[in-house]
Amino acid sequence: MSILGGTLVRYFGLRFLGAVMLVFAGIFLLVALLDYIELMRRSSDIPNVSALLVAKTSLYRVPQVTERVMPFCVLIGAMSSYLNLSRRLELVIARSAGMSAWQFISPALVVAFVIGIVATTIYNPLAAVLDEKSKRYEALLFGQTQGRVVDRGGPHWVSQKTAEGQAIINANASRDQGSALTGVTVFTYDAEGHFMLRIEAPAAQLEAGMWRLKDARVFALGALPVDVPDYRLKTSLTPEQVRESFATPETVPFWELPFYINIAEHAGLVAAGYRLQFQKLLARPFMLAAMVFLAAAVSLRFFRFGGVQKMVLSGVAAGFLLYVLSKVTDDMSKAGLLHPVTAAWLPVLAGGLTGFVALLYQEDG
Repeated sequence: MSILGGTLVRYFGLRFLGAVMLVFAGIFLLVALLDYIELMRRSSDIPNVSALLVAKTSLYRVPQVTERVMPFCVLIGAMSSYLNLSRRLELVIARSAGMSAWQFISPALVVAFVIGIVATTIYNPLAAVLDEKSKRYEALLFGQTQGRVVDRGGPHWVSQKTAEGQAIINANASRDQGSALTGVTVFTYDAEGHFMLRIEAPAAQLEAGMWRLKDARVFALGALPVDVPDYRLKTSLTPEQVRESFATPETVPFWELPFYINIAEHAGLVAAGYRLQFQKLLARPFMLAAMVFLAAAVSLRFFRFGGVQKMVLSGVAAGFLLYVLSKVTDDMSKAGLLHPVTAAWLPVLAGGLTGFVALLYQEDG
């Protein structure tokens, strides 16, 4: 019986893993195709556009998009796996061999937990690095010298003050955690608050004590615009303050989040966003395991009992409600109404306990 049980456990685990990988690959290809078509449409009027550059730009930012739907891949994959096992009566055979529902789902729980660990420690850093590369390719594709850039993640705003006065900086997009900006507009004011200049530039780079604006055009009141190839704007902003203003926590790799939290706190900035992202990544393996509980609660019923459509719809609805709860807790945490640890782990506990109790009721009454 132990040999048979071990064989069935491996079989169920591999079936679950195959189903999840198939769903994830399908979503990955679909997102990549749609993003490539959209990027080709936006770049259609650019002369001599490189199809390879467009493909790289699109492909490198897909991993970060698909990372967000990973829990749904596990949910759909688990439901598909268990429904197929039930349709082919393999669950009936396993039950006749003495296996319980808890033994059915234990391989999937282990596999889901391992997938979560890999997604947090390897896939997330890789997706963040590829997303930064995608932004660089995007700047090359749309030509910073033409002053064009795809509006991605923007607009961003930041205000700075120096001895000369105040400056308000707007950027359509940023990369390198905010140290490089594209589609930049700067409004400068003197120490008394009077408007002085409007500066437009396709790109800006943060350096020690200044912003370097390339191919800038300076507009002053009562004067014609002046083109300045290399305009330097003094700044009092530190790299930490710029990261807080321009860098979103989702773009920071998992292994660097503790460092970002530390420097944000030492700089006197709010680190709630980074703390929330760090806790969400820590909770990811448990979130994927919770999705297995939800899927098992709605898909272990035998096909001959009917009601398969209702089971599938109820599983999808449960996943959607869990996603809504996660977004609500995220927003509350960012608004300072909920601690980041609570916001990250509350959806995990809600989903896991709901699936566990439902499955416990079905199996043990």
